[in-house]
Amino acid sequence: MKYLFLMRHGEASFSADSDFERTLTSRGREKIVRIAKSFNENTPEIDFLYCSSASRTQETAKIFSETVLIKKQEFTRIIYDGDMRDLMDLVENCSDEFDRLLIVGHNPVISMLASSLCDGIYRNMQPGDLISIQFPLESWNSVTFGSGILLEIMS
Repeated sequence: MKYLFLMRHGEASFSADSDFERTLTSRGREKIVRIAKSFNENTPEIDFLYCSSASRTQETAKIFSETVLIKKQEFTRIIYDGDMRDLMDLVENCSDEFDRLLIVGHNPVISMLASSLCDGIYRNMQPGDLISIQFPLESWNSVTFGSGILLEIMS
């Protein structure tokens, strides 16, 4: 069984010189703390984290990891610059030694990925939202559009 968690970065300010350098607002940080505490009640650890290398996503991941154990992580610009196919490549190429994968990214791609992997119903993830998806599969490379079961939306 594989579990994919998709998280949109927390609410970010607009005071940075560039979009890539935007940081979280105090409200954004507070929501990530709340989501992490709630998430930790049922899933106290993540095997692998892929995170956009943008400032606001790195900050989101750091705050989340203060409550939830993240065993391994990788920060990549492809989540910031890429499209849904790029995110699917990350999922499909994830090592099967990992059963719980978290991706911290940006809208609209993170919301599009969530809907495509489940029932096709578009859910516009708000900043800091986390979606849990279960795949009754043994290998990440078997994940296809529509093969996931939506378990929960944390908002």
